[in-house]
Amino acid sequence: MPRRYDCTDAADRKHGLREAVSAIRRGDLVVLPTDTLYGVGADAFNKRAVGDLLEAKGRGRNMPSPVLVGSPNTLHGLVTGMTDSAWELVDAFWPGGLTLVARHQPSLTWDLGETRGTVAVRMPLHPVALEVLKDFGPIAVSSANLTGEAAPQDCDAAQRMLGDSVAVYLDGGPTPSDVPSSIVDITGDVPVLLRPGAVSEEELRSVVPDLETPH
Repeated sequence: MPRRYDCTDAADRKHGLREAVSAIRRGDLVVLPTDTLYGVGADAFNKRAVGDLLEAKGRGRNMPSPVLVGSPNTLHGLVTGMTDSAWELVDAFWPGGLTLVARHQPSLTWDLGETRGTVAVRMPLHPVALEVLKDFGPIAVSSANLTGEAAPQDCDAAQRMLGDSVAVYLDGGPTPSDVPSSIVDITGDVPVLLRPGAVSEEELRSVVPDLETPH
């Protein structure tokens, strides 16, 4: 039976954060709010847990899970080949609604799906998410919806879709936005906008004028 915690209540939030981190350590799934939409998370380095996450969403390995981090410094251990432009994007928009697709460190023993050596990584701007990430570390997190359904802006919608597949629900109230993060590929010499979203193309170009958009 899933446990749900009201993170607008200080005591419930403290208890919920502790239970959420314990659940992730056990290899269970957790739903948590971010600054864009609600996400469902698992230990990024637990292959079974990530597989459970994809299964809960009805998602194949061809759509690997992104990873949330609690600090830009975490990137040093996760990705390689960060250009000056990539760091400028991090400095300008993290924490916030920008996901970066980078090449992951070849030494990492994770299995997020068919990533082809890359990882989509973001630092969210939400206190509940950041506290979980601070206490646990990087977490594989995807939007907390069934594939093909609308991504949820509140905990009720996430729980209706994911139900008992999730051990802990952290209810932080409605998310401030219904717009997903923007996604920029930084694996090449020039950053490429893969998905417009919370950070506009104009805002991105103000930092990296050579940003490309696929045709």
